Amino acid sequence: AYLTVSIEPLPPVVVGDAVTLKCNFKTDGKMREIVWYRVTDGGTIKQKIFTFDAMFSTNFSQMENYRKREDLVYQSTVRLPEVRISDNGPYECHVGIYDRATREKVVLASGNVFLNVMAPPTSISVLAADTPAPFSRYQAQNFTLVCVVSGGKPAPLVYFKRDGEPIEATPLPEPPAGAGSWAPRNLLHRDLDDTKVPKSLAAEGELGLGHPFGTAEPPRGLAAERDSVTESIPETVVSREFPRWVHETEPIYYFRHTHAPVSDGTVEARATLTWTLNPQIDNEALFSCEVKHPALSMPMQSEVTLVAPKGPKITMTPTRARVGDTVRILVQGFQNEVFPEPLFTWTRVGSRLLDGSAEHDGKELVLERVPAELNGSMYRCTAQNPLGSTDTHTRLIVFENPNIPRGPEDSNGSLTGHCGFRLVLALTLTVILELT
Repeated sequence: AYLTVSIEPLPPVVVGDAVTLKCNFKTDGKMREIVWYRVTDGGTIKQKIFTFDAMFSTNFSQMENYRKREDLVYQSTVRLPEVRISDNGPYECHVGIYDRATREKVVLASGNVFLNVMAPPTSISVLAADTPAPFSRYQAQNFTLVCVVSGGKPAPLVYFKRDGEPIEATPLPEPPAGAGSWAPRNLLHRDLDDTKVPKSLAAEGELGLGHPFGTAEPPRGLAAERDSVTESIPETVVSREFPRWVHETEPIYYFRHTHAPVSDGTVEARATLTWTLNPQIDNEALFSCEVKHPALSMPMQSEVTLVAPKGPKITMTPTRARVGDTVRILVQGFQNEVFPEPLFTWTRVGSRLLDGSAEHDGKELVLERVPAELNGSMYRCTAQNPLGSTDTHTRLIVFENPNIPRGPEDSNGSLTGHCGFRLVLALTLTVILELT
């Protein structure tokens, strides 16, 4: 007796598709059985998923936990109505016949096929690395966009566009040596602008003293000027002062693409785009991350617009603060959509904050049990991201609290006043009586 077994090859299938596994065989013997196996763990484990017994003309499934997802269309065919990622892998069809010479001997042959199950990405997002981050008008800085694509199998093709045009980027195969070193040294280009440097700092630079201005703090003169109590309120100023290192030239982009397997069989892909930020031309620039995948009929994309913060909206609760209240000053939003996430810094104009600190980071400033001395104090909120900075101010008005008794000085003064009034009245009555 002879027996040949073959399985028709399958093209890649997408999660949710119906798949039919066909086992073709030729023989001149009498069939004994057909058994389908799913091979796992690199071939070390064979899980029996379907059996056809020709002797009793019966068939049954060993995949009860799959709720009998396979249907025997023919004796040599198994159908999977809705494939899953877990169905990915090799399958084997084993056929047994009786030998024509002796009915007690069984001849076996098998064939195999690999089921490649693809899954389209389920999510895509674009975010900025190292956020929130400050704005600097004195030092060029790198900026990195990160595109995260999850749920795909196999790994998708990820690329960036700017204002709808594909970006030609230099690949970066090696991971960064440390934080903040996403690009080579020549990515940073500094050309100091002496017109923005105070004379004292410029003199230090000429003499080789102190730190280079590229890493210096903002001039103390500017900080002192901003702390003046004569500032108008409310005030919103979007910084637009940039030194000469900002050039009206096309930036050089650097690109890195990595992917990591996930336990469910999918792949998480991460693509990064790094360049020297130019706030003059990058503000309001539209960047999109697009994904091509064999399981997608058209590219999948997510986009962001780089925008500096403008017009912070500040609320204060309670609206009429009284002595002893806890006051919360909160930034609720902006007049525009801001990306990336801003960094918020609170300061008190001309003095320190209530807790004695010079500044407070965060979207909310909390003043616990405000005293009467804070009445009229002005608070500045600086919101900034790598594209720009904006300041806004609010003044705290503290009213008297009738539930809190006055201090000992007020009480003594009040009693002294009453006693003085009674003494004058008594002396007046005595003089009148004597004259009478």
